[in-house]
Amino acid sequence: MSGVRMPGWKVLSGALFRVLAVWLVSSLTLLVLAGLLPDFRLQSAGGDSLTRTALTAALGAGAFGLLSALVWPVLVRALLLVPALVLGLLVFFLNGSLLLLALDLIPEGRGQAAPETAVIVAAAMSAASSATSAFLAVRNDEAYHRRLVRLAGRRRGRRGSRSSAPATPGTLFLQLDGVGHDLLCEALRGERPLMPTVARWAGDSHRLTPWRTDWSSQTGASQLALLHGSNEDLPAFRWYEKDTRSIVVSNRPSGAAALQRRAIERTGDGGLLAYDGASRGNLFSGGADQVALVMSVAARRGKHNRSRAGYFAYFSDPANATRTAVSFAAEVLREIAQSLRSRFRRELPRVKRGGLYPVIRAFATVVERDVVVAAVIGDLLAGRTAIYADLVAYDEVAHHSGPAHRDALQVLRSLDRAIALIAGAARHAPRPYRLVLLSDHGQSHGPTFLERYGLSLGDLVRAGCGLPVPRRAGRTPSGAEAREAARAALHRPEEAAGQGPERTAGAGASQPLVLASGNLGLVSFPDVPGRITREELDRRHPALLATLANHPGIGFLLVRSAVHGPVVLGPAGSEHHLATGRLIGADPLAPFGDGAAEAVRRTDRFPHTADLMVNSACDPATGAVHAFEEQIGSHGGLGGAQSHPFLLWPVELTPPTPDGEPLTGAEQVHRVLRRWLAEAEGPQLPLGPAADEIRRGAGRPAGFPSPDPSAQDDPR
Repeated sequence: MSGVRMPGWKVLSGALFRVLAVWLVSSLTLLVLAGLLPDFRLQSAGGDSLTRTALTAALGAGAFGLLSALVWPVLVRALLLVPALVLGLLVFFLNGSLLLLALDLIPEGRGQAAPETAVIVAAAMSAASSATSAFLAVRNDEAYHRRLVRLAGRRRGRRGSRSSAPATPGTLFLQLDGVGHDLLCEALRGERPLMPTVARWAGDSHRLTPWRTDWSSQTGASQLALLHGSNEDLPAFRWYEKDTRSIVVSNRPSGAAALQRRAIERTGDGGLLAYDGASRGNLFSGGADQVALVMSVAARRGKHNRSRAGYFAYFSDPANATRTAVSFAAEVLREIAQSLRSRFRRELPRVKRGGLYPVIRAFATVVERDVVVAAVIGDLLAGRTAIYADLVAYDEVAHHSGPAHRDALQVLRSLDRAIALIAGAARHAPRPYRLVLLSDHGQSHGPTFLERYGLSLGDLVRAGCGLPVPRRAGRTPSGAEAREAARAALHRPEEAAGQGPERTAGAGASQPLVLASGNLGLVSFPDVPGRITREELDRRHPALLATLANHPGIGFLLVRSAVHGPVVLGPAGSEHHLATGRLIGADPLAPFGDGAAEAVRRTDRFPHTADLMVNSACDPATGAVHAFEEQIGSHGGLGGAQSHPFLLWPVELTPPTPDGEPLTGAEQVHRVLRRWLAEAEGPQLPLGPAADEIRRGAGRPAGFPSPDPSAQDDPR
């Protein structure tokens, strides 16, 4: 794996830019001081034009900078034996002397200063040039990489290093949220690929494999299974549970905590990271003791919650804070400019990108990225056994700009630089590391359902039920992960269920409740206990099923029949009886590819599957879908690239499946990741009661040392 290595011409051009920038600032400083200080001038006795004066300032600043670069190293060596206090006083005198010498070198004697004034001018110029250099270093990845490694090394030194570095390799799982397999392939092609670091890996040390998500192609379902081995009874991004009369949203702290608890109870297993693991920027902890920016523990209070400690540890360093603050402001301005450009060019499809979205985007693409990268580098240098981190930047931008839009592709470039930083830090780790890249889902493009057809899914359901439809459809906010992550980071309370976008179809208990999860819609009838049957629906609302199934924006819908079991309905009366495989007319699942029937059949078995599960139409030629949320890049259902994420794995690991068999479902991918951990001779994670002992600290897998308590996260 390669680290942060830039082409020689880029290094040279970057260095030249920094020199010119420092020269310019120093020249301006000289001009300002010449106007303010009476004993300092840059003009002849008869006066000069502004251009001539500026040229004189540039010559003086250049001469001072050159003398400082050449003379100072010699002076420092010569004065090593001088007491520190005396040396501190000498610095000002020597700096002033260098300035006087630089002014003497200006042709025709235009630069003059009194000795005491020269000391002041030299000090001001040194401060200005130092500030400029520091500011430019903030945007320099190589300098940033060295700083992170140095800071992580110092923290490790304060805690005490491990007595002996493990001989077995550690494993880092780095999730690129929302990056589909086909999109990644495009980003790696050509002589100048969009992601050069990843392209080098794919052509040498790693192999690329696609996998297929479950019906619910979104982070909550995929990551819960990837980290905890099960996403059973997780039908969508958000859903209504009749038994508790509550709406569960998978990216909210309370929802993520409940889902993680259910998965652990179901599997009897602590998770992928239960032994000496770290979870960074994820929805779930994976059983890791070391957590930062993890949603499932964000709602906890007290000393046992270290989820937000990652922010404090990162921003406690002024250089990190400066770099991220500058990048944050630049990203906000970039989003505003890109949004205006999209509007002026009348690009379609397009969604609203105003309000707080520029700030949320900057939080996802800058703050979360920087904090997660720094935390991962700290984990590598601490030698942790298993690390899983999520970078959400691309997913957030693609929702609003489109999966293949230039705005989103720029984010892939920044993610590649982040990967290079991490890979560079891995070379300094006390043990070898295997770096696995993966994604949780892809994204499918297309105009929203509302934009394409002029009404929302909630309006269509109400019309099919014979209920009045509001003239102005309400806007459904995005379900992207960054919005809730930002609320958690700011310690803001969750939005109460029923007050947000969930009740788009009406507030009464006797009316249908419509929820959106990308291009997957869920319709529930809260007044009907249990799952309503097709026959009961036909009695209550005779036109509803036909209205939905025959709408051009609907691909298919799932309903439970009292006679035939689960039935998929499509246009023109087509049906697919999942229990028997019987088809009436054309198969409504055919446009959604192989595995669609099994994915829908599995979701039908979930206790909390909605009364109606509605999937938007998909153009089989382009993969375009229609999100029921305000997203032109969406995921959550079937259709297009959203169902095809990727797995990029080192060649020394065994292939994910034998003989290239399809890799289907996040639970199967979890078993692959667990097998890869075992191939490093650990951790061997048992199931059942033994896993509980590990979580309580009462037992350890045989042959593995106890994790070093001194390597815990610094809560500061």
